[in-house]
Amino acid sequence: MSDPHIPITTHATPDPVPEGSGLPETPRGIARVRRAIRGLSLDLTPLRISRDYRLLYIGQSVSFFGSMMTFVALPWQMYQLTNSSLAVGLLGVVEFVPILLMAFVGGALADYVDRRLMVRLTELSLAVGAGVLIFNARLTEPRVWVLYLCAGIFAAVHGLQRPSLDALVPRLVPPEQMPAAAALNSLRGNIGMIVGPALGGLLVATIGAAATYFIDLITFVVSLVALWMMRAMPPPVDGERPSIRSVVEGLRYARSRPELMGTYLIDMNAMFFGMPMALFPAIAVSFGGASVGLLYAMPAVGSLFATLTSGWTTRVHRHGLAVAIAAACWGIAIIGFGLAHRLWLALLCLALAGASDMISGLFRSTIWNQTIPDHLRGRLAGIEMVSYTSGPLLGNAEAGIAARFFGLRTSVISGGILCVIGTGLLALALPAFLRYDGREGLARKRKEEAERAESVKAGKLNTTT
Repeated sequence: MSDPHIPITTHATPDPVPEGSGLPETPRGIARVRRAIRGLSLDLTPLRISRDYRLLYIGQSVSFFGSMMTFVALPWQMYQLTNSSLAVGLLGVVEFVPILLMAFVGGALADYVDRRLMVRLTELSLAVGAGVLIFNARLTEPRVWVLYLCAGIFAAVHGLQRPSLDALVPRLVPPEQMPAAAALNSLRGNIGMIVGPALGGLLVATIGAAATYFIDLITFVVSLVALWMMRAMPPPVDGERPSIRSVVEGLRYARSRPELMGTYLIDMNAMFFGMPMALFPAIAVSFGGASVGLLYAMPAVGSLFATLTSGWTTRVHRHGLAVAIAAACWGIAIIGFGLAHRLWLALLCLALAGASDMISGLFRSTIWNQTIPDHLRGRLAGIEMVSYTSGPLLGNAEAGIAARFFGLRTSVISGGILCVIGTGLLALALPAFLRYDGREGLARKRKEEAERAESVKAGKLNTTT
């Protein structure tokens, strides 16, 4: 080969690499390596091309960071006040009913009102809730019922907000950029779920819950400023007035699409049986109390790694099959977490679980955003929210109950096993979900929206009642 210390001019021809040397040819080998790296790298195009998406992204990144600190601080404060994993798990039950009800309301509103306005009003409401937590934490004897009340209110407000927030993205980013936007949203969430819980666990254990909740309050101010700078996002011209009938229409549409039902059911199964987060405060005691923040943060570490290397997902079209495989991997990792007796191994298993969940989430989000028509996007976002929140909320309650009767480790391990079994059974029951091809789904969405636009133009579709 050429002497590496002697530069090769543009007219020189490098010596060929001997066959079997195991080294790539130059410069074609280097080019292949660079293309492979670019293929794995995160795509930043949505941030470059959309000003409003940048504003939304920045504001929600800061706000989510604060919310993740409260996500750890509230159950930690509950455990300190009650010394009961069941009491912590019941937070999920308190949150489930408001989310179940308000997600449908929020979805219907997202298809009829200014979506930016909905996000702004709900963000303000969450800031008020953070203020209530601060006041309660500063009492000589903080009230447990206030923690449950705030958890329920937060859940209700999130139920109203999330459909509008999710439905904003397809309006700000073109359809072909939805996989990249899903990865960017995941990056934002992952960083928040790593830094937020780790810092929140440290702060709540050192300076107290009140100061931790105050930081969360400040982050809402930043988010509100970013939302104020965005342009208004009026509803679709063919948006339907919120009603029970419009909600039922969304449910019927979801039921008619096996690829959508597969994303809902498989994720709910995985999170219901394999969600051990309610047990983290108790498990952390065996590893040292300060590890609670690490336990909450490590799934996001794995998710972040999966996100940063997510370029390959744009070349996968069997989205349903990918979701099923990732859900099964989540269950296997949770089994490993339950069997781990050393902190480093437990954290590694949680990271693997988080990576699996993120891969599932990327493909689920792509299915939703590439295939659902805009006039139904808010209502379907409400159904999506029920699917990806009800599993963890009820799963935390299930884990707390199982731990009380059978022990911590038995609760975690049995949940992981049932997650894997349930995923396999659902995959067998939904063959159309496993066969789903994303290219066909995107083409169907474009056809449905074109047909609806023609109907509206021809006056054949009444959307005002």
